Amino acid sequence: MFDWDDLRIFLVLARMRKAAPAARALGIDVTTLSRRIARLQTSLNASLFETIGGERRLTERGEALFAHAEEMESATLAAIGDVTGDSSSLSGQVRLSVAEGFATWVLAPALPAFQRDHPDIRLDLVTASGFLNPSKREADMAVMLARPRTGRLAAAKLGNYSLRLYGAADYLAATSKPKRIEDLRQHPLVGYVPEFIYAPELDYLSEVGAGLSAVARSTSINVQHRLIASAAGIGILPAFIGDRDPSLTPLLADLIEIRRSFWLVTHSDLRRLARIEAVAGWLKTSVTGMT
Repeated sequence: MFDWDDLRIFLVLARMRKAAPAARALGIDVTTLSRRIARLQTSLNASLFETIGGERRLTERGEALFAHAEEMESATLAAIGDVTGDSSSLSGQVRLSVAEGFATWVLAPALPAFQRDHPDIRLDLVTASGFLNPSKREADMAVMLARPRTGRLAAAKLGNYSLRLYGAADYLAATSKPKRIEDLRQHPLVGYVPEFIYAPELDYLSEVGAGLSAVARSTSINVQHRLIASAAGIGILPAFIGDRDPSLTPLLADLIEIRRSFWLVTHSDLRRLARIEAVAGWLKTSVTGMT
């Protein structure tokens, strides 16, 4: 019979794929983690991981155990919530993975009101490049640009938003305004670094015109906003950023309007917790009226 706690270690390693980060998350050292995984494999007489490119990937038998271990984890969390009352408590930590621009321009101004209404909920806004994955328990919730197709996740559309082409008054005073899409080739464009576009929904310039590429580039939408506002060039911004900056002017408004959606994604085991529902309600209120 194996040690049930070894399954917890197995789940963390399976989700994080690397021993050092998994050990840190568990509060143990890598040697202990490796010993516990080896013990589990011996007790089950099964190879659960193979190492590929420095990552621990599940074998076929590891995948089978992972599915059952997740079900056991879900049942355990539900039982704990029922016994402790945690499922109905408006307290505790919620980690929300969200795009940097949305967090800065929409959520940060709305956060004080949420804190006043829910003083016992500690909400962490994680704006790392790319989104943390609720399916891997990297986050409790995520606001994503597309609906995920796999994983034990609950997803609902949070809202739509527009993106437009903007230029700063100083820049436009020193040059001619573009009147056609073709005119954009005569202007320095601001945009993402192509190699670091973590979601196809962020590839705006290729949607505006074939062959368009940015000259002033950044992985940060906030840096792109500052580049445009500082007259480094013209570029695409979400309207909830561009329209809130009076120094910016929309350009080619009749020709360019890109539409995108935000999706609220939560692990299925967590979506009925009171603190998760409170954050979800706050997010829906925050996007009301967002263009």
